[in-house]
Amino acid sequence: MTHGHRITVEPSARRVRAAHGGQVLAESDEALVLKETGCPDRYYIPPRDVRLDLLTESATRTHCPFKGDASYWSLPDAPDLAWAYPDPKPDVRAIKDHLCFYEVEEV
Repeated sequence: MTHGHRITVEPSARRVRAAHGGQVLAESDEALVLKETGCPDRYYIPPRDVRLDLLTESATRTHCPFKGDASYWSLPDAPDLAWAYPDPKPDVRAIKDHLCFYEVEEV
């Protein structure tokens, strides 16, 4: 971590749900919440709690110097609405293969 930048990963105390167009894409009691300096809190949902049958992996890739390389997942009408880190940096290894959605609600 660079000076002044902090990331923590901890179990969420809440059930979370990600939906698009009225369809639930993920729902979990075992999400992890990642808190990162200067960023909104993000929920990373275990793949077993995600409707992977509805999502298609896209060609999009991004790099975060703190978390690693991300791959993205899409719906036909919502490109890159979720992402995952298949090989995250050691400090955030708990999020490996968990999916994160731009819009998640606590339920």
